[in-house]
Amino acid sequence: MQPLREILLIDDSESDNFVHSRVIKKAQVTAKVTIKYSGEEGLTYLKTLINEDYPRPDLIFLDINMPGMDGFEFLEHYEELEDVQKAGVVIAMLTTSTSPVDKKKAEKYDLLQHFDNKPLTQENLFKILKEQFPGRFDD
Repeated sequence: MQPLREILLIDDSESDNFVHSRVIKKAQVTAKVTIKYSGEEGLTYLKTLINEDYPRPDLIFLDINMPGMDGFEFLEHYEELEDVQKAGVVIAMLTTSTSPVDKKKAEKYDLLQHFDNKPLTQENLFKILKEQFPGRFDD
C-alpha cells in the first residue's frame, strides 16, 4: 500500500469531520488529514502557496449542504482554479442528502468522481481508494 500525501475534508459539521478523520486515520491511508469548515475555506487553502507549492491533496471529501458556499458552488469555483492548483485531485461528495435532485446535479460535474452518503465508513473509504487509485490499495 502506498499511502496518499493528504486527504482534505470540507464540511461544516465538526462531528462529521471528527468521525471521518478518525476513520481515515485508523485506516492509515494518508500521511495527513486537513479539515476545512466551508467551501470558501477549502478554496482559500487550495490557492495558498505552502513552501512554494500548492497543497493539492490527493483526495477531497466534500459536503453538499454548507452555509455560504455549498458543495456545488465549491465545485464551480474549483473548476476555475489554475491547473497547478488542482492537478491530480480526486473529489468525492459525502452528504446526508437523499434527494435524487442532488445526485442528478452531482452527475453533471466531470471532476466529481464519487457520490455517497454520510458517514464515511472504512469499507466505503477503501472502495473509493481502490476505484480512484488503482493498484495502490489492493489487498
